[in-house]
Amino acid sequence: MLTRPFFGLLVASVLFICRPLYAACEWPAWTQFKQDYIRADGRVVDPSDARKITTSEGQSYALFFALVADDRDTFNQVLGWTQNNLSAGALTRHLPAWLWGKKDDGSWGVLDSNAASDADLWIAWALLEAGRLWQQPRFSAMGRALLRRIADDEVAWLPGFGFLLLPGNDGFTSDNRWRLNPSYLPPQVIQRFARYGEPWRSMSASMVPFLQGSSPAGIAPDWVDWVVDKGWQPAGEPKENSEYNAIRVYLWVGMMSDEDPRKKKLLAHFSPVADIMKQRALPPESINSRTGKPSGNGPVGFSAALLPFLSGHAQEAQRQRTASAFPGADAYYSYVLTLFGQGWDQHRFRFTSQGELSPVWGRLCATSH
Repeated sequence: MLTRPFFGLLVASVLFICRPLYAACEWPAWTQFKQDYIRADGRVVDPSDARKITTSEGQSYALFFALVADDRDTFNQVLGWTQNNLSAGALTRHLPAWLWGKKDDGSWGVLDSNAASDADLWIAWALLEAGRLWQQPRFSAMGRALLRRIADDEVAWLPGFGFLLLPGNDGFTSDNRWRLNPSYLPPQVIQRFARYGEPWRSMSASMVPFLQGSSPAGIAPDWVDWVVDKGWQPAGEPKENSEYNAIRVYLWVGMMSDEDPRKKKLLAHFSPVADIMKQRALPPESINSRTGKPSGNGPVGFSAALLPFLSGHAQEAQRQRTASAFPGADAYYSYVLTLFGQGWDQHRFRFTSQGELSPVWGRLCATSH
């Protein structure tokens, strides 16, 4: 029989142990991001550019974070603005323009109508997962339609390799050469699409060969070329460096499900990056993808992006930096990397081995919906 003092101590201990889990149901960093970067109409603004630009990438990431936070109002606002302003009012028929902002004549609108396929993938993924988690068939239908558009307009067959995603729908192929960006293909996102058949099934199966082949030294390049009869080739200086694009490769790999057998292979392949971090207090801003030479210091978002990828003392050092030097209202890219990396580190979400989202609100939190 439990005495009252012992029972009280037991309850207090349980509450102390559970408190971080239940605290995770509220996401202050997302609330602050909305205040600093998202307008009331659903437009994500990057204030670092004088044109107050909006990118399809920013819109796609906001959809992801809104889904993780079970923030349906923001999801709908961001989706509506994206469709109306980047996709000519029909996301299922027009790939989003990647860049929108203030024009030279002072008007506002699309600055570059080319698409950015990484954003398109994340939007399609967010729609499919919103449809599944929120039981909204219209989102699922939109996601499938957008995925078909991506397959038609942004996927190429590389002779000697197979299907891969081009960075956009125009300007990345010439004379038996295709330019690609490894950070544009999160393995878990491609795995989510594999259930819809080709080209996604083949693409998912080739993720390990692609990421290994395009980074022979175990350091992902920002950009890489596939050349017929030559295979993977450096895209040329300074594009052979591992910098602001490639940091996401390590982030995506680190966030893969532990039950996905590809994760162990990819962590082993990219272990040179983890080895570099064992010797440094701060992540390098750049690593030469051929020689492995690091240079400079990356922003705090790099530290956050490496949290899912690292372990032990190296991880703890970046965790402390992320907490003590959190990005402000003038660091859009660093902030989104932090929402991804720190959000994962705080167990706010996980990806399953099938590329589905497992959010904390689906596992631990009571919702009002």
